[in-house]
Amino acid sequence: MHDQLGVPFESVRINELVVATLLDQYRRRLPLLPGAVAAVRRLADRWPLGLASSSNRPVIDAVLQRAGIADRFAVTVSGDEVATGKPAPDVYLTATRRLGVDAANAAAVEGSTNGLRAAAAAGMLVIASPNRDYPPEPDALALAALVVESLDELTPDAIETAVQRARKQRSSPDPSK
Repeated sequence: MHDQLGVPFESVRINELVVATLLDQYRRRLPLLPGAVAAVRRLADRWPLGLASSSNRPVIDAVLQRAGIADRFAVTVSGDEVATGKPAPDVYLTATRRLGVDAANAAAVEGSTNGLRAAAAAGMLVIASPNRDYPPEPDALALAALVVESLDELTPDAIETAVQRARKQRSSPDPSK
């Protein structure tokens, strides 16, 4: 914003102002996707959850607290806490490491192009819940082992079925050879 748009503040100050504005808006209205809280609760009842977000730490903490699901996440990682943000895999690799899980044995739920690419680059099973306002690019969406149209479809059974399908595909001989 400083370099491209000429905003007369240093980048740290711009970031502070953006975060403060978001937090103020979220105090008035939290923009959660329909079914998000129920999906988190369903999955947390089955597995330890990690959150790997590009958002700033204060935003992550405020949203999870306000949504009443902060206690459902064993680990949260902000893009500010890793060397390189999405589409690099750093935030996912940090989250899985903190969970004590190999990324190859973890799944990521993503809705954005960069998020889908980051999860795939980390070697995770990718589940897409496409953002309707900013749909992911087709090549990024193709990285998903499972695409859900609604978070109501995001269940442990759906994820386990996607895992089994992915394992079967990996163990099948390549028909092109």
